[in-house]
Formats: sequence, structure tokens, C-alpha cells
Amino acid sequence: MITIDDLEVRAGVRTLLHMDGQTLRVQPGDRIGLVGRNGAGKTTTMRIIAGEGEPYGGEVTSTSEIGYLPQDPREGNMDQTAKNRVLSARGLDDLMARMSLEQERMADESDPKRQEKAVRRFGRYEEEFSARGGYEAESEAARICASLGLEDRILEQKMGTLSGGQRRRVELARILFAASEGGGKSATTLLLDEPTNHLDADSINWLRDFLAKHEGGLIIISHDVELLEDVVNKVWFLDAVRGEVDAYNLGWKKYLEQRATDEARRRRERANAEKKAATLRTQAAKLGAKATKAAAAKQMLRRADSMIDNLEEETVADRTARIAFPKPAACGKTPLFAKGLTKMYGSLEVFAGVDLAIDKGSRVVVLGFNGAGKTTLLKLLAGVERTDGEGGIVSGHGLRIGYFAQEHDTLDMDATVWDNIRHLAPDAGEQDLRGLLGAFMFSGPQLDQPTGTLSGGERTRLALAGLVSSAANVLLLDEPTNNLDPISREQVLDALRTYEGAVVLVTHDPGAVRALEPERVIVLPDGTEDLWNDEYMEIVELA
Repeated sequence: MITIDDLEVRAGVRTLLHMDGQTLRVQPGDRIGLVGRNGAGKTTTMRIIAGEGEPYGGEVTSTSEIGYLPQDPREGNMDQTAKNRVLSARGLDDLMARMSLEQERMADESDPKRQEKAVRRFGRYEEEFSARGGYEAESEAARICASLGLEDRILEQKMGTLSGGQRRRVELARILFAASEGGGKSATTLLLDEPTNHLDADSINWLRDFLAKHEGGLIIISHDVELLEDVVNKVWFLDAVRGEVDAYNLGWKKYLEQRATDEARRRRERANAEKKAATLRTQAAKLGAKATKAAAAKQMLRRADSMIDNLEEETVADRTARIAFPKPAACGKTPLFAKGLTKMYGSLEVFAGVDLAIDKGSRVVVLGFNGAGKTTLLKLLAGVERTDGEGGIVSGHGLRIGYFAQEHDTLDMDATVWDNIRHLAPDAGEQDLRGLLGAFMFSGPQLDQPTGTLSGGERTRLALAGLVSSAANVLLLDEPTNNLDPISREQVLDALRTYEGAVVLVTHDPGAVRALEPERVIVLPDGTEDLWNDEYMEIVELA
């Protein structure tokens, strides 16, 4: 169980949450949706609940094991295989390595005494391995990995050779493997921040069933409404305006209905109270003109003020970012041309000999299964990584690239919001940049906030703000709708629809593809180029 008392959460000098006198608990069987707009403090609060951050005030105590999936999972040992990373959740990777070493000694050792010692050590390790579930647990880990789209060939690769999406799925598999110990009756509390990022439709369906059956506690941050609807039985709403948390012991649909009812009631009560208070103030003004009635007038004014002060605060409509992509600078007919792009990780070939011509105003979607090299291709086109072999990039007349990185690699996490935007738009004036950041909902103390403390959605907005002032005529967009709330996502889709320059898009979001209205598709790892047709939409959802 997790108990949260009087929690106060801050980001820099900005207060995100203050739970004055409030206690929240996560108990076995609780499946809680932690919701609120981007920037409300969901990710920061989750990190504190997981023990990864310190609260400004209050206390979080836990009496159960915790499985925490952050938006940016810890990388761990990049030389470790994906399989061993998953097995490490129960300490099985270390035991298997020791068993393997003793087997080698048993086979190679010529001294009978030393060989006998190796046999005894192997026996002890194997006994412990069996006690922890042994080979059955190894099979269980493989089933979880397969359900999350991690094939056997991926599990044998080192973590450093995997894409960001693959590494995140490995980390999710590791957490779920730990939580399934004990035949599905684990008391582990799962804290999952956007767990469906990088998952295909089949994997999301499997995860939905897994979470619905999980007997321990669960707190989940997700913009996948269907997932919330099918899984959660309680909702914690972080109100970004009031800096408070409203707890509902309701499933998702009933929560939405109850919240709408509460807001309607608050509006009625405020309207009635303001009407009565206005009447009292009018009467007080009349009485105040007479010296003998001054005391009565003051009492009426106090009563009017009290009527308003004692009301429940009406939720103010959330601000939304005004997202728009830049007016593209003038360029030639083919501003970007790639020839023979190849990428290797050691002896592993990701793709080879990919040719791509990006004409002025063209719209291209890059498709392929997870790990096919979609993110890597965009990095090559952006000049972030170099191609292997003799291929390369040819810049056409007037080329200006705007690159949005899936893992926010274009942002310096140690720098402030202001320093990042100055770096991303060095030629823009200070007032223009302040106005730009304001349009993307960054203002006041937030400008001095370290970027690493921002939520995933806020980092996305900051990276997109950097594109706006770039005058880019070729946008390379890698999952630009990840971590965005529904309103911000629609803003990005509208920006895609109206942008006049060329776009190369990598996405799992069918809505983003529809908004782009692509003309061509590149399918990796083969590098096959084809005219777009709606049959490719199925690959978007499954890739």
C-alpha cells in the first residue's frame, strides 16, 4: 500500500500541487488514472510517489514493492542483452550467468577437485534458480516480451543496439515480469507513465487485459482514453488552476459524468451567490450614505464577501498552446536528397542503401516495424548521425531543416526553458521569443525552470516552439504527438494540415497520418518507396 499525506509538489518556484490536510491511498485492487492537462504535474507527482524525487512538503510512504515506468526509462547497462535486462527483475540474469560460468568450468577443468567444486556451485545456483521459478519464469518472461512486440532476435541483442522504442518496451516487460511473480497474485504497485507509447495495437490490447487483471495497486498516466475506460476504477484529477487533486472513486465514464455534474453545480452556485452578493452590496451602498446605518452596511458587505469566498472554486477552462509550424523559407525544387543511406550497429545491419528525394512541399511517411530504423533514418537526414558506407546527404538550394526528436534529443535537459529556446532560435529577438513561449504556455518562473524537470508533454511543446521560429522548409518529425493531451494533440494535427513545407513523418498515430495526407511512403528496413494508399494505414497502427 502507498499512503500520500499533505503532499506539496513544486517545479522551481511554481507550485504544482498542495494537498493541505488531504490523504490519498493506493491499495491492492485500486487502478487509478492520474489525469490532468499537460504541465499539471502528473509526471513530477508520479516520480515522487515512486521515490524518484523529493516532495517540497508532505510525505509518501510505501509498504509494497513498486514497479515504476517513467516516460524516459533509465538506460541501465547498454552492454546487457534485452533478455537479461528483463530477467534481472527477479535476479535471474545473474544466476544464469553464474550457472553458465560453472558449466564452462565443469567442461574445461582437468583437475577433479576443482571440477567437483564447479559441480557443487552449479548445483547451488541451479537450486536457487529453480526456487525463483527457473525455466518456467524464463518462459513467462519470453511470453510477456512477445506480447509487447519484442521478438526473440531483439531479446538476444544488446540494449545499446536497440531503438528508443524497443528499450522502453524492454523496460515495461521487465516491470510487468516482476509484477507477475507469484502466479499473478503479486502485491506490486505499478506506477506507469504513458505505457502505451511505442506499442502497436495488439500490444496495447494485451497490456489492457494484463492491467485489468493485476491484483496489486496501479497508478497510470495515459492519454489513451480507451485504456483508461477499460482499466481504471478510480480517478485522481490534478487541477492545474487550483493546484489541487480531486479524488473520484469511480470508473472512467462515471468520473467524466460526475465531473461534468460537479462543474455545472459550481457554476449554478456561483451565479446564485454573485446575484445575492450584488443585491447586498447595492443595499449596503444605500445604507452607507447614512451615518447611523454605517455598521449595518459594513456587515452586509462582509456577508456578501463571505458568500463568494465560501464557494467551491469553479474550474477555469484550461489554457491551450497555439501550435503552428513555421512559414517555410524559399528553396529549390528538391531541397533534400539522400543516397545510399546505411546504418550498422556492430555486425547488425539496420538498413542499407536507402535512397530518398524530398521535394518542395512533399509529404512522406516512414513506416516499418519497431526497430526497423525509422528514428535512425530521421537522425541521418537531420545530420545528427552519420551514415555508414559511402552514401550521404545532399543539401539542395535553400534547405532549412527542422527536426523534432522522439526522445527530445534537441533539448538540453540541464538548461532552462529560456536557454533552450535561445539555442533553438538564436536569431530571434527577446520579445519575439517571450511571445512565442507564451503561445506555447511557458511564462514567468517557468522560463527559469530546468528542462529536465518538465513533463513529457511540456518538453514536446518546448521542442515544437523551437521549430516555429526556424523558418524550416523540411520538417523531420519523429512521433510529434507522443505525451500530448487531447487538446494539444489536435493543435499539432491542425498544424500538420496547414504547413506549406515538406514533411517526413514517423508516427504510430493514425490521426497524424490522416492530418498529413501523405503522398509517398518509405517502408523500412528495405527502403521501398511507394505512392501512399490507405492499405498502409494498417501498418501505421501495427508498426
